[in-house]
Amino acid sequence: MARPASSCTSSWARRLPCLDADGSDRFRSRNLSGDLLPSLGPATPLPHELRKHLVSPYDPRYKVWEIFLILLVVYSAWICPLEFAFLRYLPRAPFIVDDVVNGFFAIDIVLTFFVPYVDIKSYLLVDDPKKIAVRYLSSWFVFDVCSTFPFHSMSLLFNRHEHSLGLKFLNALRLWRLRRVSSLFARLEKDIRFNYAVIRCTKLISVTLFAIHCAGCINYLIADRYPDPRRTWIGAVMPDFREAGLWVRYVTSLYWSITTMTTTGYGDLHAENTREMLFGVVYMLFNLWLTAYLIGNMTNLVVHSTSRTRDFRDMVQVASEFAARNQLPKRIEEQMLNHICLRFRTEGLKQQETLEILPKAMRSSISLYLFFPVVQGCYLFKGVSSGFIQQLVTEMQAEYFAPKEDIVLQNDKPSRLYLLVSGAVDIQAFLDGTEQIYGKAAEGELLGEIGVMTNKPQPFTFRAAKLSQILTISRSKLTDIMQGNREDGQTVRSNFQQKLRMEQRLFEQRLDP
Repeated sequence: MARPASSCTSSWARRLPCLDADGSDRFRSRNLSGDLLPSLGPATPLPHELRKHLVSPYDPRYKVWEIFLILLVVYSAWICPLEFAFLRYLPRAPFIVDDVVNGFFAIDIVLTFFVPYVDIKSYLLVDDPKKIAVRYLSSWFVFDVCSTFPFHSMSLLFNRHEHSLGLKFLNALRLWRLRRVSSLFARLEKDIRFNYAVIRCTKLISVTLFAIHCAGCINYLIADRYPDPRRTWIGAVMPDFREAGLWVRYVTSLYWSITTMTTTGYGDLHAENTREMLFGVVYMLFNLWLTAYLIGNMTNLVVHSTSRTRDFRDMVQVASEFAARNQLPKRIEEQMLNHICLRFRTEGLKQQETLEILPKAMRSSISLYLFFPVVQGCYLFKGVSSGFIQQLVTEMQAEYFAPKEDIVLQNDKPSRLYLLVSGAVDIQAFLDGTEQIYGKAAEGELLGEIGVMTNKPQPFTFRAAKLSQILTISRSKLTDIMQGNREDGQTVRSNFQQKLRMEQRLFEQRLDP
């Protein structure tokens, strides 16, 4: 059977990274949250090429354009509340930058009419320009235009009412662009290339900082618009606050916002009039919800990251108490604890869970890639056909055994055949009430084949000398495969008989003085 060349060993733990390098890394490099899904049964084939003048939503250049717009959204989210509160104190430069940013978003509005979309019902890529236009015009088009229109520049050009409160509210429409950031975090949380906990924490920190920034700016606007500056939260400590620098006023506003959010106020800065009290009440009620949201998410992340360790410690404690309560020998207790530790280590790999969710044909292909050379090299299967070995490998399962853990006990009923893939195993037997070591099994050797082939109790005890990976197959499945392939079954029996005769001659030579 032709197989691709590989420099990796045949062990499960070492082969999997090689498999990842062949296929899984390419699979991992894509974010499948937005890819097309095929329908069941016959369906209209997906177009291989888009229509003219359309831009593929999966084009790398379009992805770069989206990332660039996200950076502009972050800038807008910071500057918009700042302009809302400190508009009359800002220099002209930010407004020029705003017009440039609005220009990029205007380009994106036009570009959206040429970007196909995925239909939410059929999961097919729609590249009909009319359907694209109708969908966009009936959804976010009006909001995108309102958030992009340069209201400030228009007011300077015609009426020069650049400081009116209505203009500030119109400029605040730019916060509509934040939906792009929300969509970005939703995609990143599903993207396996990024750590989920890091993305989630970044989102929580961003929400918190944005809330602090907006609250500070709004509270300053309330003070700046109040008729008596001295009866405001900032005027009570800074009577001439309007004469102070922009940086001082902005930092003072952030300070008030943070002390209110963290419930460490009020001491030096507090509400002085009814407007500020009402806003403080609303902000503190919002902080209750935000705090619950942050604590809930952080608790969920911490519990998720420590649940496996906690369960492992509980299981070790239960096993130790069980051994002490039943006065088990130290050797058996050690085997129990080693098995629990090994299970904890292998569960993190999720190898068996990954295989179980795959179709049988795919599991068979993986097993053939990983274990075909090991099974083919066994003495018992020398000379058999490739199809016979394929059937064997498909039915085999991989298991791990911790050091000093018993794999097969002497005089056990022969139920499974074992093949040592990696590690080392001691071959032992009880003779005259004492346990003696007869030898060691090396990688690629079979364990328990004498009992399986002769249907007699196992003559030896096989105990792992170090961490060992073993392939197992039940005796009934092995018998069925041999009966279904009579010639190969006869070859297997012949190989077994030759092995027995050879070992018998070696045993007689050792006894002969």
